Amino acid sequence: MSMRLRLSLTIGSAFVLVWALAAAWMLSDLRQQMMFSLDQRLVASARMVAGLLEQLPQLPVKGEGTHFSAEQLTIPGGMACQVSSLRGEVLARSHNNPDQPMRAESAGFHDQIIDGAAWRTFTLDRGDVRITTADRQVEREALNLSVLLAASVPVGMALIVCLLLLWLGLGQGLAPLNRMRDALMRRDADSLQPLQISPLPSELKPLLDSQNQLLARIAKAIERERRLTGDAAHELRSPLTAIKTHLQVARMTDGAAREQSLAHAEAGADRLHRTLEQLLLLARVEGSLSFDDGVQCSAEQVARLAINDAASGAGDRVQLVLAENLPDTRLQVPSVLAIAALRNLLDNALRHTSVDTQVQLNVIAQGSNVVFKVRDHGPGLTADTLQHMTQRFWRNGNSNGCGLGLAIVQAIVERCAGELTFDSQPDGLRVELRLPLQTV
Repeated sequence: MSMRLRLSLTIGSAFVLVWALAAAWMLSDLRQQMMFSLDQRLVASARMVAGLLEQLPQLPVKGEGTHFSAEQLTIPGGMACQVSSLRGEVLARSHNNPDQPMRAESAGFHDQIIDGAAWRTFTLDRGDVRITTADRQVEREALNLSVLLAASVPVGMALIVCLLLLWLGLGQGLAPLNRMRDALMRRDADSLQPLQISPLPSELKPLLDSQNQLLARIAKAIERERRLTGDAAHELRSPLTAIKTHLQVARMTDGAAREQSLAHAEAGADRLHRTLEQLLLLARVEGSLSFDDGVQCSAEQVARLAINDAASGAGDRVQLVLAENLPDTRLQVPSVLAIAALRNLLDNALRHTSVDTQVQLNVIAQGSNVVFKVRDHGPGLTADTLQHMTQRFWRNGNSNGCGLGLAIVQAIVERCAGELTFDSQPDGLRVELRLPLQTV
């Protein structure tokens, strides 16, 4: 069922119900007013007959045989009139009276069955006579029905017109949705450009914005996958070629040359393995995969675990300095990501520091954050070089890494609401990694 039809049925049903209740109330009140008006006509007719009798010099008393026409008694057409004495003797009656006399024992309104027909009567006492006026209930109901029909037709027509206008109005109101649907249907399957639809009601702008945000996220995800595929194909080709070459040399030689070629092939395999691990970690960090394994670590635990994992057993070259006021609060960042980010910083620092020089790691608390300060004693970097350090596969001329370590750190910082800053000095590079602590 379409939205237009569903809304039409829902709102139309409400319209019909409200209009039906209003019409029933109006018609009921109209019926009461009509019956009251007809009763007042009986009263007015009785009073007119009483006034006419008072003007006559003498009422001819001839019993039930005396008849007057409705015009003589000034009685409206369709009504009957009877004049009787207080003792019940009929003195005069109109020619359209029923054959059976009307009961007039007491004054006021009465419903009577006369000659098998229902009558509405009104009796008025005036001096020595009793005047009774009456009309048939069937005629009253017929008149009431004609009035009700006359009042119902405009109400029904107005309801039909309202339902028609409702259908047309809903179609016009839902036109922007139809335009959005048509715009999506006309797009190519691989098109991820934002939708541009105007004019658009303010209620539909959030929907359009959400749709465009979804398209942007899909485009970003596809671009990330393409970039990962391209980077992997580019970066893995060289190590694989080198490993294949060294293995071919080892097959053709023996002795020391063969052992050296095998060693080079093993080193290439290790580098290939590290590159694959870094690529997969970067893809997971930039994607929507969860790293929450239920394990939370404090800043000190993260620092010590990162030192143990750094640079294949070179953790003894890292000098750890913990602040005295360092809290035991767990980090807001998943432990896997926090350890990976700090380990990459330490690996980068160890790679650019001579083997006889230590790398300093200071851990301090600043408000609701913890700051890991890594300092190496390598050569300083230019400002232009600092701008490219977090780019994928960017390496300076002296680096033998895969160029993904700092890119992973930057992705972790962006994902976990952290901060990464670099400060190059003549005596080495200083890197600060700021991560949030859990709120109590």
